Amino acid sequence: MSRRLVNITLDNLEDLPHRCRRCVFWELDPMSGERAVRSGDPGLEKEAWISGTLLEWGSCGKIVYVDGVPAGFVLYSPPLYSPRSVAFPTSPVSADAVLLMTAHIIPEFSGGGLGRMLIQGVAKDLTRRGVKAIEAFGDLKWEEPSCVVPAEYFLSVGFKTVRPHLRFPRLRLELKTAVSWREDVEVALERLLGSMSPERALRPV
Repeated sequence: MSRRLVNITLDNLEDLPHRCRRCVFWELDPMSGERAVRSGDPGLEKEAWISGTLLEWGSCGKIVYVDGVPAGFVLYSPPLYSPRSVAFPTSPVSADAVLLMTAHIIPEFSGGGLGRMLIQGVAKDLTRRGVKAIEAFGDLKWEEPSCVVPAEYFLSVGFKTVRPHLRFPRLRLELKTAVSWREDVEVALERLLGSMSPERALRPV
């Protein structure tokens, strides 16, 4: 079984699940998001967001393929690129961190370590770019796939709670800790993220 992790671009954006391909929950503020849905084509807004973020900031997501089939993805960006982030009760995201917006594993590919692989890919990318930390809003009452990732998933791959909340805590993964163990970033991140399989938190029960 071959696995491949690639950056999200306009060329492979269609490989996201249909629901996610047309979702602009994170990319627009709540009012603009509602207008995009009413207009009938939020997918165009999604494409515009990906295009603008790639041009202005760089890589903002990854897709994992298993034997050539898209099996999961993750999206991330500086908080300024995600207007929705300020609507959370535990905002704002720290100035030195990049926001991990959302992640999803296709149910039939769960249990194979792909969730950890996605986070490792993000961590390695951002470490090379000099980012100090990744932050995310988790959902403590998550019951089914949605735009907000279950807090359990983030905690299982090394994130720590920096601002508690009954529903949406803000969590943080320090990247400088990872590279301080040894010069080999690959080995350091493996130690940081461990050998757990967090996909269970990203798939329907």
